[in-house]
Amino acid sequence: MREVTALDGLLVADFSRVLAGPLVSMTLADFGADVIKVEPPGGDETRSWSPPVDSEGRATYFLTVNRNKRSVELNLKEEEDLALARELVRRADVLVENFRPGTMDRLGLGYEESAAENPGLIYCSISGFGSRGGANLPGYDPLAQAMSGMMSVTGPRDGEPNK
Repeated sequence: MREVTALDGLLVADFSRVLAGPLVSMTLADFGADVIKVEPPGGDETRSWSPPVDSEGRATYFLTVNRNKRSVELNLKEEEDLALARELVRRADVLVENFRPGTMDRLGLGYEESAAENPGLIYCSISGFGSRGGANLPGYDPLAQAMSGMMSVTGPRDGEPNK
C-alpha cells in the first residue's frame, strides 16, 4: 500500500531556476506534490555547477534542490513547446516561477493568462526585489549584500569584503 502524503495529488508546474524557486518546489515535492520542472534546451544551468559532484559526475547542487521532481525539457521560444507548457499550466494546481518581471507575461504564461485558463491556479512568482523599483535586478546574495551595506561588515576589519 502506497503512503499518502500531505500534498498527495497536487500538481506543480515548476518554471523556476537557481535557488529560491527550486527550494520552494523542492519543499512541495518533499511533502508529496507531483512537481514537473520545466528546463530549457540542454537542461537547467545548475546541472553543470561543480564542484561538488556525485560519483556519476552530476552536480550535487542540482540534485539537492531538484530532488523528488520530474523534469521536462521545453524550448519556450518555440510555439510547439510553449503549447505543451500552457497545457501543463492548465492542469496544474500550483505554478512556481522566478524569472524577471514580465518574462512569463511575454510567453503568455503570466498570471492573468494562466488564471483565465485555470481559475483555481495558485501562482507563485518569486523576485529578489519585487515588481517595481529594482525589479530588473537579479536577486543574488552578493548584490543584496552590496546594496544593503551588509557587505561592509564582512571580511577582515581593514580588508575587502568576503563576498
